[in-house]
Amino acid sequence: MALGGKLEIIAIAVLILTASAGAQAQSDILSAQDSDPNMMGWMQGFPPPPDKLITQPDSNYFSFPKLRWSVCHLREFLPTEEISRGLGALVPLDYLSPLEFADMRQEIDALTFMPMSGEEEMTWKESLYANYTDGILIMHEGRVVYERYFGCLEEDGKHAIMSMTKSITGLLGEILVAEGVLDDMLLVRDVIPEIGDSAFATATVREVMDMTTGVQYSEDYSDPNADIWLYSAAASPLPKPTDYEGPNGYWEYLQQVQPDGKHGDEFHYKTINSDMLGWIISYVTGKAITDLTSERFWSRMGAEQDAYQTVDGKGVPFAGGGVTAGLRDLGRLGQLMLNEGEISGERLFPAKVAQKIRAGGDRTKFGNGFPTMGNASYTSQWWVFHNEHGAFAARGVHGQTIYVDPTADMVLVRLASFPRAQNGFIDPTSLPAYQAVAEYLMNRD
Repeated sequence: MALGGKLEIIAIAVLILTASAGAQAQSDILSAQDSDPNMMGWMQGFPPPPDKLITQPDSNYFSFPKLRWSVCHLREFLPTEEISRGLGALVPLDYLSPLEFADMRQEIDALTFMPMSGEEEMTWKESLYANYTDGILIMHEGRVVYERYFGCLEEDGKHAIMSMTKSITGLLGEILVAEGVLDDMLLVRDVIPEIGDSAFATATVREVMDMTTGVQYSEDYSDPNADIWLYSAAASPLPKPTDYEGPNGYWEYLQQVQPDGKHGDEFHYKTINSDMLGWIISYVTGKAITDLTSERFWSRMGAEQDAYQTVDGKGVPFAGGGVTAGLRDLGRLGQLMLNEGEISGERLFPAKVAQKIRAGGDRTKFGNGFPTMGNASYTSQWWVFHNEHGAFAARGVHGQTIYVDPTADMVLVRLASFPRAQNGFIDPTSLPAYQAVAEYLMNRD
């Protein structure tokens, strides 16, 4: 591929998931306070000064610290498709009284916990800045008890949720399985004949859902021949270079994936599984996953705002990481999972869907690639911790989380723009903080 063509797709590659190519070591970068996009002055002024512009042709809008502005403005860089909230009235979230809410914030901010490193205690408030939090919402027993906004995010704003998108795709798949529309024991080729001789052809739908497929896909940004570059080039909605001869779009890429290992043996976190699942869902329903997400829950859960999802050059939504949404609406989604398919007195999907996800996947297949997550598992594109509270989560790079704690009756949503993509850098302070606030809420009761 020509150098110019590769530069054009770098931004898409970063959005497609794992590592932020321009990230530096944590000790070398600006603090959350100093990198606040309002402090940095990104895109301020009419027109902004040249050194404060963040533009698509530069293809560096996802490098830190520009990242901290861009996560709230993806629609200005990439084409998207709407996830409509519909025409119904929103259902307001239930809040503590103003006085109780203010007291609760002070108490939670002052909570202390020991990070996984075990070196020095940290307060909840300190952890928010340590993890470059843009928005945080905590619901307990169905009521909002804590809510704060930082950086680029405001109450009426939206934020990229990265790989939490996968969990929306997985939830749709699990709903279809529960309803008998999709047989998860079928081979992919029996659902989508167009998959041809791809390595996905002989995987079961369940293996795709749980990411235990044996497919070749590497995301090593330092390797110019890594699969991520071909995938990124295929997915880019930007005009292809004149010398480009590869696949065009997510689905064409999936048709040429080669085998690597045996299906069903191990969990391998590979984004292409999510896009394969998105194609399966669209194939069996005859609908784009954006429309299905709106139809099944976004338009029925009292959402405040439409969401949107990035698309490739053929208009196919990015099922592995393209959604941008509001903080409170993600709280509604978490509450829907906590309530096993019910919200505001209406059942949106069978309880067994959430129960299946909460039960988790095969822990023997999880491997050692995620040391901060202990004895976890992965199923239906959700992470299950198997901790004493039975917590499970949707997770995305740079710190995105919907953390559901059934024992504490708590839903926590954290949106962030941490400089490094991998959540393994954030978990040592985030996961103990979540446990601490869950225990605080339980003991307070």
